[in-house]
Amino acid sequence: MSWPSPPGTVITEGPLSAALSARVQDLAATAASADGVAPLSEDILLQVRHGSGTRARDLVLTMADGTLAGYAHLDAPSEAQDGDAGGELVVHPAHRGRGLGMALSSALIAGTGIAGTGIAGTGIAGTGGAGVRLWAHGELPAAVGLAKAAGYTRFRALWQMRMPLAGLATVPAGTATAPAGVSIRTFRPGADEEAWLAVNRRAFARHPEQGSWDMPDLLLREAEPWFDPDGFFLAEREGRLAGFHWTKVHPDGGTGGTPLGEVYVVGVDPGQQGGGLGRALTLAGLRHLRDRGLAEVLLYVDEDNTAAIRMYAALGFSRWSTDAMYRHP
Repeated sequence: MSWPSPPGTVITEGPLSAALSARVQDLAATAASADGVAPLSEDILLQVRHGSGTRARDLVLTMADGTLAGYAHLDAPSEAQDGDAGGELVVHPAHRGRGLGMALSSALIAGTGIAGTGIAGTGIAGTGGAGVRLWAHGELPAAVGLAKAAGYTRFRALWQMRMPLAGLATVPAGTATAPAGVSIRTFRPGADEEAWLAVNRRAFARHPEQGSWDMPDLLLREAEPWFDPDGFFLAEREGRLAGFHWTKVHPDGGTGGTPLGEVYVVGVDPGQQGGGLGRALTLAGLRHLRDRGLAEVLLYVDEDNTAAIRMYAALGFSRWSTDAMYRHP
């Protein structure tokens, strides 16, 4: 399927071939190098590499000479996002300022049946339906301008926070101790998946991304080169999983291309909260990353999660950047 686009370009929709997948990954890498922030999230890049979901949409925008100038992805509407569809888009740095981002946005919206964001002369229109949510990673001025011009409003924001791991030396002794009756061990691939998924679903029942993970999502990440079960910590009480801290290492994500650690996800079963378990798990993972020789660590937290932000700030984290979600009603 193809969609109306500016003169000299074409937007096509359909599954990505292996060759086109590689070109999209190159496009994302080029944009990340130019902008200082990755334009596509881990989940979208995994779908680019391994194939999108059956109801997801992949759009590519090419120039007359075949140059790949833009890409957009939209996942199917989900209950976790109140029936909205969520996605991301990227335009090649050399082809910005020509309305290509607006064209991709309009094609995404037209495909969901939403009216109101057509491009002059394209005839794009809709008939009502689910909303569309798009991430603006780094909340760069160009992305903010596109969102406003296309009729989106700022809906949600994630802070990226960072801290130097040398700062762990100032954390009072004993604060990493697990509550009484709780032991902490590392993840066992092939044995812990079902228990982890159950706790993850409960811990993130209201989270539009994390709470929807299923077994294929987990196994896909276990197959990634960065996966390290020694950096995946599980807390148990009376033989049952009570919480976890999964860490990640970006080989060249830090200052000057140095390795950068990440608090990938921390979760505590709602029935096990209190007593400092979340803090103890967080510190266990941070000390693991420090002991691996990493100098810095990042994490993501919702802007309105003030309790978590206070805890992370007390550990030594500070705000680094913001990813904003914009919604078209």
